Amino acid sequence: MENKIKTNIRELFESAAERRTFLKMCAPMVRYSRLEFRNLVRSFGTDLAFTSMIMADSFCRSEKARLNEFTTNKDDTPLIAQFAANNAIDFLSATEMVYPYVDGVDLNCGCPQRWAMADGYGSAMLKTPELIADLLATVRRNMPSSFSVSVKVRLLSNQTIKHTVDMCRQLEATGIHFLTVHGRTAAEKTNVPVHKEAIRELKQSLTVPLVANGDIFTLEDAQEMHQLTRCDGVMAARGILSNPALFSGSKSTPPECVARWLNICEQADTDMTFQCMHHHFSFMTESLLAKRERVVLNNLGKDKSKVYDFIRKHIPLPEAAPGGGTFEFPSKLCCTYSEDKFRARSRESRTALDTERADGNENYNPDATDGSFFQSKREELGHQPQFASDGADFMDGGCILFDE
Repeated sequence: MENKIKTNIRELFESAAERRTFLKMCAPMVRYSRLEFRNLVRSFGTDLAFTSMIMADSFCRSEKARLNEFTTNKDDTPLIAQFAANNAIDFLSATEMVYPYVDGVDLNCGCPQRWAMADGYGSAMLKTPELIADLLATVRRNMPSSFSVSVKVRLLSNQTIKHTVDMCRQLEATGIHFLTVHGRTAAEKTNVPVHKEAIRELKQSLTVPLVANGDIFTLEDAQEMHQLTRCDGVMAARGILSNPALFSGSKSTPPECVARWLNICEQADTDMTFQCMHHHFSFMTESLLAKRERVVLNNLGKDKSKVYDFIRKHIPLPEAAPGGGTFEFPSKLCCTYSEDKFRARSRESRTALDTERADGNENYNPDATDGSFFQSKREELGHQPQFASDGADFMDGGCILFDE
């Protein structure tokens, strides 16, 4: 097993508090919070990054799922792996397997997608706070105290904060290191403003560090969220896709950021899919290209070299890598896992239905469709919407597949 330096997440929050500031965090985003993008955003002010949401049951059962959903390298820290789980066996076993390579795990209880809620994941978990507490407490007592355990939730109501406060206090009592709250309910769309007052009341009601999420598109947005709510961290999703240098203070993506992404993509080569590379270029160059150029970029064929040539031709890239000198993207670590503990725990408790659901999640492939966030950008440029197949419905749930 290859060694990786650990970062103490609790100490990160303590350090930020001492400096009277907040942690700047990149959200867990399906398709997008991959190793290469995590490296990019850390270069431009992000303090803490998450993996994409990973299905814990398939991670435990399938080597293919682990290879597809989790990669890391020696510089990939601070890092938290986010899992979707609805039972303690899956969450604990997945945590134990990924432990050597991350600094903490997070339980997703905020995803509002139909497929997730139908199977009892994501926001569906908010209906049973005692189950969430059981999962968190189980992992907390079985892992080292320095290893971060956290949870991401949504508001239970936009009318009263009482029930959300009661739930968060229950989760806080399990010994979690921090809690992230998305400032909308599961039913509210992104055109509804985040309920900042509710986040402020939650912060006042808890002692554990609180991270605020929702409607963060600039560093000023993050600073305002911190000032209004006194939160300990601010998490960005859509905003950091459009501008990976958001937390550095840049109002829009600087050419230096595009140059670094190009450098990372060329070095990652076949380790990165065309879709991942292409979508990030499309999002981050929106402010740097004219509409007709964006249309051309979005419709380039699946040839990476054509995309690279287009970027070099149409964007004034700096000669040197950011920071000067030559940037070298570290190679991936060879991660090894043991399924023994998971097999032993699940042998007696698994039902036929559990196995069927796990098999379905093993076949879950977020890269099989472009996703609604990318499609929404294409529609802005005049493209007709593309209706998803049944498989894409499973992945998209009718909207973007990250909790923003």
